[in-house]
Amino acid sequence: MTHTKNASGASHTHDFSVVQAEKAERKQRTGFSTNQKEEVHVEDHELEGSEHEHGFDWLEMARIAFVAIAAGVFWFAGPNIGIPFVVAGVICAVAGGYPIFHEAAENILERRMTMELSMAIAILAALAIREVFTALVITLFVLVAEVLEGLTVGRGRRAIRHLIDLLPSTATVNEGGRWKDVGVQRVLVGDVVLIRPGGRIPVDGSVAGGHSFVDQATITGESMPVEKKTGSTVYAGTINQSGALEVRVERLGRDTTFGKIIQAVEQAEKSRAPIQRIADRLAGYLVYFAMAAAVLTFLLTHNIRSTISVVIVAGACGIAAGTPLAILGAIGRAAQQGAIIKGGLYLEKLAEVDTILLDKTGTLTFGTPELEELRPAPEVSAALLLKTAAMAESRSEHPLAKAILKKATQLGIAYEDPSQFEYTPGKGISVVCNGQEVIVGSQSFLTESGIVFTQPNGSVAGTDVFVARGGKFLGALRIADTLRPEAKEAIRSLKAMRLKTILLTGDAKNIAEEVGKQLGVDEVASELLPEGKLEYVTRLTNSSHTVAMVGDGVNDAPALMQANVGVAMGSGTDVARESADVVLIGSDLSKLVETLRIARSCRRTIMQNFVGTLVVDSIGVGLAAFGFLNPLLAAFIHVSSELVFILNSARLVPQASLVNAFGRESADLLITSPSPGQPD
Repeated sequence: MTHTKNASGASHTHDFSVVQAEKAERKQRTGFSTNQKEEVHVEDHELEGSEHEHGFDWLEMARIAFVAIAAGVFWFAGPNIGIPFVVAGVICAVAGGYPIFHEAAENILERRMTMELSMAIAILAALAIREVFTALVITLFVLVAEVLEGLTVGRGRRAIRHLIDLLPSTATVNEGGRWKDVGVQRVLVGDVVLIRPGGRIPVDGSVAGGHSFVDQATITGESMPVEKKTGSTVYAGTINQSGALEVRVERLGRDTTFGKIIQAVEQAEKSRAPIQRIADRLAGYLVYFAMAAAVLTFLLTHNIRSTISVVIVAGACGIAAGTPLAILGAIGRAAQQGAIIKGGLYLEKLAEVDTILLDKTGTLTFGTPELEELRPAPEVSAALLLKTAAMAESRSEHPLAKAILKKATQLGIAYEDPSQFEYTPGKGISVVCNGQEVIVGSQSFLTESGIVFTQPNGSVAGTDVFVARGGKFLGALRIADTLRPEAKEAIRSLKAMRLKTILLTGDAKNIAEEVGKQLGVDEVASELLPEGKLEYVTRLTNSSHTVAMVGDGVNDAPALMQANVGVAMGSGTDVARESADVVLIGSDLSKLVETLRIARSCRRTIMQNFVGTLVVDSIGVGLAAFGFLNPLLAAFIHVSSELVFILNSARLVPQASLVNAFGRESADLLITSPSPGQPD
């Protein structure tokens, strides 16, 4: 029995547009989007002004106590009461049930049929036949249900909205070589901020100095603190555990990953997924059904008590309030697990997905080549092979060269700089060192140079780099893009959920098929340009498949937008993240599996509420029509079933998880923010 209304009002719109204009001007002037708290402060007022959210307050408690006392008095007075008592009862019921009648009057003016209106009719009907005690008890049930529902729904919404209070209001900035505490709104992109041990990080950025471990469960869902050193990425809202860190600011306010999470939750609360609109319509239909059944009952039985019972017992408030609560809770839970879902529509689509398309580079792999295998020729040591290759590649900027040099550094292998260097695009490098020619490159490049060798056996899921020195073949190096460690398990989990997995890549067929075989995907589509990926996605969606496309690069953006749900890796390009409907913050594919499970759980919860409401209403109306339910028992069934369905949806709200995740501190953090100027 919810009192939620749509946001409206010109004054709110005007104020919000003015604030947005001020923010735009400020962004142009400083390059800083906004202070997160300022933005959410405005939006919270909009939100709170647009919905009636019950909480525990003394006025409601006094109203409930008043109605309960009046009901007790009339129970002791018995059924045979005089006109003065009836008049007093009417006054008590109308005064105590004012919120119900007020809502019913608004519904009449708006020509909407709601449960508040049907309950108001039932109360007035009971009073009309002098069932004062019945009317008061129905009023009492409804008021208590409203408070319990408000506490359940409001607690989840407030917990998520108050996440913003977990961001520090101040930051320690390096100004002229000195550290100075300033308001977060004064911090600019490019500044260096100091994060003390135990402090909460106020910005997204990269570590410019220091070494520490950071608890980033709030962002990536990782249970263990993550080591941070120079060059590491840190997120706003996470907690520095040990050493001090100097962080160069890259994103602020709403541009941070934490800000994106809050935006996603706010958007989920404001947007209406198709299933939510269906729930609203079904709620209205059930009210019409209840009223029609009541009229039919009266025409057939002429029993006013049975008629009132029919009106009372039927209810769809569990659907009306439970559906948006389930969607909000699911998006909040997914955010806490490390995935940003940008609206209820995409959450619903995720639950319907039957096919997962996966880009390879940067999605299933890290996107950076690694030297995986050294295969020296007979009587040649692996160290000599690697040393020779590193010497030749020392002046190259090619990604394969970086992989070779990285491995040489890791193994502590020293190498000289060549005296001559010549690069042949698409083939390889030839250098001169200590008077000997060194050739590193493709097999054809070495063959053209007169090198005689046989290609070593091995897997084909990579690139072979061949090495020769002084006309002698030294061996080959196998370089490949390393699979993400969680990729295999993620694919197995997706297949266990009966999802079809397809690898899409621009790589050569032999490399793609080898990677697909290692991962165990159902199909492999290789040598695809961006338009090829787009065409593949379009073909699947046109053949009635619900498709989720997972990618990370600019070349994936068209396919991400075309798919029913686009999923971007958090480490991917800005274009991919903006084009996608879901962003995996930590670039962990296991988060995709968890997000799909959450989406399915949300849909299952909503359908349970749908079916449960239909069953309870059908049985209840039947029993009431045949006189097996009196108005009191009908009211009890109505309220009880409504609360059961709302509590069913509330299971998805991650209240306890949020408390544990955000620093494992006191639960009070969810409802109180740090004082301005106070160190976090």
